[in-house]
Amino acid sequence: MEDLGFLHIVWVALGIGLMLLLNIKWKVNAMIALLLATLLIGILEGFPLKELLETVQTGFGSTLGSLAIIVVFGAVIGKLMVDSGAASRIADTLIERFGVAKVKIAMVIAGTVFGLAMFYEVAFIIMAPLIIAVAVEAKVPFMKIAIPAVAATTTAHSLFPPQPGPVALVDAYNADIGMVYIYGIIVAIPTVIITGWVLPRFLGNLNYPVPKLLRAEEPVPVEERPSFGVSLFVPLIPAIIMIATTIANIWLVEGTAAHSVVNFLGSPIMALSIALLAAFYFFAIKPGRGLAWGMDSFEGAVKGIAMVVLIIGAGGALKEMIIDTGIGDYIGGLMTATSVSPYIMAWLITVLIRLATGQGVVSAMTAAGIIAAALMDPATGALMGVNPALLVIATAAGSNTLTHVNDASFWLFKGYFDLSVKDTLKTWGLLQLCNSLVGLAVVMGLSVVVG
Repeated sequence: MEDLGFLHIVWVALGIGLMLLLNIKWKVNAMIALLLATLLIGILEGFPLKELLETVQTGFGSTLGSLAIIVVFGAVIGKLMVDSGAASRIADTLIERFGVAKVKIAMVIAGTVFGLAMFYEVAFIIMAPLIIAVAVEAKVPFMKIAIPAVAATTTAHSLFPPQPGPVALVDAYNADIGMVYIYGIIVAIPTVIITGWVLPRFLGNLNYPVPKLLRAEEPVPVEERPSFGVSLFVPLIPAIIMIATTIANIWLVEGTAAHSVVNFLGSPIMALSIALLAAFYFFAIKPGRGLAWGMDSFEGAVKGIAMVVLIIGAGGALKEMIIDTGIGDYIGGLMTATSVSPYIMAWLITVLIRLATGQGVVSAMTAAGIIAAALMDPATGALMGVNPALLVIATAAGSNTLTHVNDASFWLFKGYFDLSVKDTLKTWGLLQLCNSLVGLAVVMGLSVVVG
């Protein structure tokens, strides 16, 4: 059985290697390369052909079912912000108030707020046009602003409730949520500083061309741009709605009509839909540009993002195939036999499963199940020899690690910033890895002090 488990890793490695070879060396479209890699893994695993195709369809469909509308609507909001001058208005105001030297700090704060409040893909999609606009106005390479801003977004999203991953970990380890926030802040600050300010110094040339999707066709005259308040309010609508929903759920009773309506409106798709309607009104209709102008931006955004959506779907097919191999359970079983620190073990199991499956929440919860079973006192049900809140942070840091072609967020970063797979691995991959390693290092330091 152990040999069979090892073969899962070999087949997955061969599939991912094929995808990278096809895309990087022979410039095969990423969607085709992903699907061919998926088929190779399924054939090597011995999947019946019918079951193989069903897995591909399930992974492709389930990924797009949850993300397609969010990605498209988010792209349209971003395009409307760019075409109306709203993104430039925000950028100008931030630079005027913070100065070029401190504009990164402003974007880190925005990224943290969005990461805490929103579904990750929504947060990224809303941040992307702001990153480009600020970079263009500040006359700096956009990647030098993207790395700290995205680092802040991913760190906040992975470490802090009410995001689903941290909430599930708090429950799995029976941790004190207040201590999770305290340790999370202690971890997040050095993580974002090192990833956002130190890491870029070692990445070489970051002067990439401004992405076509997020580039204004013609500069909008200052007097025709929306006000700063309106420009900022529209992209913040999803965050406002989701935060309000989270607060309302404290008092609302599940199963009541009020609970159903509030959570329907507070879902990522509905929150983004409301923001989209607001974007059409404030950026197209109210300034007198007209709905037809807004529809032109809509069509331009959809054309620009269509291939990204298809690639995300193909990545979902690869992810589903890898999950079906059972590689996550095999990795977890191997790791429980070690005698290393439980914090390192929780981090490492999560990292390996995240690398294998491309799923942050899935990797964290799989690791939590393995670690909790290994450390739980059968008599009391409490974890032995660890600080539960630190264990939450260690596992969460592992879920926020190096990701590659089986992760939808990898393709979002690549598609929105118009990068090659190689450059996406260099930027997105290394910023995630740095986030994760710094997080683990701080947890280990804290464990010396608090246990």
